[in-house]
Amino acid sequence: MDKYKTRMGDGSICYQTAQEIREDIESGVAYAAKKAKIEPLTKEEQDRIFEIITAPGYITSVDVEKLVVSTTDCGAAPFCREGAIPVKRSVEALIHERAFCSDSYDLGFTEYTYKAIKPIVRYEAQEMRNAQQQNVMPILYGAMPNMGFYTQPDGMFENWSELIPAGEIDRARAAQEGAMENCIKDILAVADEMAAAGADGINLDTCGASGDTDFLASLRATEEISQKYPNMGIMFGAAGEFVLGMHGKLTYDGKRIAGMWPHQQGEVVQKAGAAIYGPAMNTNCNESFAWNISRVTTWVKKTTETIDIPVHVNCGMGVGGICMTEMLPVDVVCRADMCLIEIGKIDGL
Repeated sequence: MDKYKTRMGDGSICYQTAQEIREDIESGVAYAAKKAKIEPLTKEEQDRIFEIITAPGYITSVDVEKLVVSTTDCGAAPFCREGAIPVKRSVEALIHERAFCSDSYDLGFTEYTYKAIKPIVRYEAQEMRNAQQQNVMPILYGAMPNMGFYTQPDGMFENWSELIPAGEIDRARAAQEGAMENCIKDILAVADEMAAAGADGINLDTCGASGDTDFLASLRATEEISQKYPNMGIMFGAAGEFVLGMHGKLTYDGKRIAGMWPHQQGEVVQKAGAAIYGPAMNTNCNESFAWNISRVTTWVKKTTETIDIPVHVNCGMGVGGICMTEMLPVDVVCRADMCLIEIGKIDGL
């Protein structure tokens, strides 16, 4: 029986029959629809995913009319952070623009956290000015809210990840609320300096990594930045397909944050004033690529139907249907992109 070469969620090569691939597609779609309580993909859409996965050749592509733009987070990683080529970030931005043909660039610092950036924000602002003077493409400044950095021993608040298992729920919630206020202040302080330096946008990356308080901090910061600097776009990237309820009682716009799925996250992100929403959906390493990308595409399609702002799906190591590997296999990346563009109707990657 003929088998198609594909991959598992961990990147390992596997071979599946047409029937096995179709079954994984149906299973992935059903899983996503049940979890988020949304409509499954149609049979025609599932058939198209099958065609994309089994397309001959190592690399596939959408038609030129369907090309989408790209944004990045952690933009300095390829050169500066990993030490491959020792160049300044403002120079790396030029390489991204004039050699890689990137659509935008994230001038993030090595320690990609707003708390760590605040003490050196004036130096970072100068780097932003240098980049703005040389580049044509939009230059954003990005970092993570990363509320875990506000816990002891590095921060001043108790660690809720230790308090919750100990049954100290009230103390855990109080610690999260205190950390949230400090996190918002740090994000706004950095945004002020970047606005003065001419930044085209602010990237809030991996929002919700520390749970619903982390997500709410990002929403409130987005709201304030968008009102204060209406011409500076905000890219709001999520941390996972649903928001962890580390606090459990927090709401935004009358909606409980804990347990929000991508389309529900997108609604509050749009309400807060973000210019771009980046849903992040984690890869299951024990399932096939067919299962993972079908699951992701189901959530993404609902998201693009629900909100009006551009949707740029996080597609990289372990998210967006992509394998959980450092070096991403191109055969999976291009097929995942095709599914998200043709069926998910995304605006960017």
